[in-house]
Amino acid sequence: MGFGGLFIMTSLPNEPGPLLLYTRASENAAAEILNAYSTSFGITTRLLGPRHRTHVRNIYALVRLADEIVDGVTAEAGMTPDEQRISLDRLEEETRRAIQLGYSSNPIVHVFAHTARVAGIDATLTAPFFSSMRTDLLSAESVGGSVDFSGPKLCFNNTEHANYVFGSAEVVGLMCLRVFLRSETPNARDWHAMEYGARRLGAAFQNVNFLRDIGEDTRRLGRSYLSAEGRIGDEVKDLWVAEIRAQLADAEAALPLLPQDARVAVSAALRLFARLCDRIAHTSADDLYRQRVRVPVVEKSWVIAQAILDAGKGKAWQCGRP
Repeated sequence: MGFGGLFIMTSLPNEPGPLLLYTRASENAAAEILNAYSTSFGITTRLLGPRHRTHVRNIYALVRLADEIVDGVTAEAGMTPDEQRISLDRLEEETRRAIQLGYSSNPIVHVFAHTARVAGIDATLTAPFFSSMRTDLLSAESVGGSVDFSGPKLCFNNTEHANYVFGSAEVVGLMCLRVFLRSETPNARDWHAMEYGARRLGAAFQNVNFLRDIGEDTRRLGRSYLSAEGRIGDEVKDLWVAEIRAQLADAEAALPLLPQDARVAVSAALRLFARLCDRIAHTSADDLYRQRVRVPVVEKSWVIAQAILDAGKGKAWQCGRP
């Protein structure tokens, strides 16, 4: 009979069924992954309304799961580039099947599929995401699977950068937007404006992270996301800062259209990344390669508190304004 049979026999009528219990336990696992890997995103996610919070955590957990396959964890475990690719392919196939069936034995895939089915997330968003993750594996293949080298082996030109960012970040913004709007019926104009804002915000977050992690990406992972030349100087860095600020401003313009119980969290996240962008703007390109820029905890707390206060007062905020 086993423990599963024992559970079924001893569960009470008013207790959750096996599928609901498994889903709840899997949601807890997704929340643990979020808390372990992203302090800032974890904090801002708590500002979401209860109906959104768990779903966004579920999205983040799957994104992180795929990211870890391509960002060195599997290589450290001794997997070859071919084995890493197979692992990523299996994750994509398991995700596709779970969305179709409503179940996966992988808890993170399971809760992502639950969210996808509720919010209408489908292959138009998941396929580009896995495609971008697959691109990252090219850096490992070019160096025979080693992560111990000093220069980039995978360099992105502008077109390649745009394609990668769409799949790795913009579609994640669109996934979250579908969660926010799953019970809403916006008109076509507002829907288009919110989709554009979600994509621009995802791109801004990704480009900030590219600048923050430029040393790690170059030295350990062998990737140059921001230049086909393999290294950027202050002039190129300043161009990316200007682009990020424009992306954040476009995202901010769509904020008033979001459901109220999503607006504060998105605003807080936007403000935190604007602060990061400001710090990057005042850091030389050479220093970015040597150290990761951070927003101090006290400043993070102030930014988040200000977002909450402004929302309570119905006060607008403009990107770049203190």
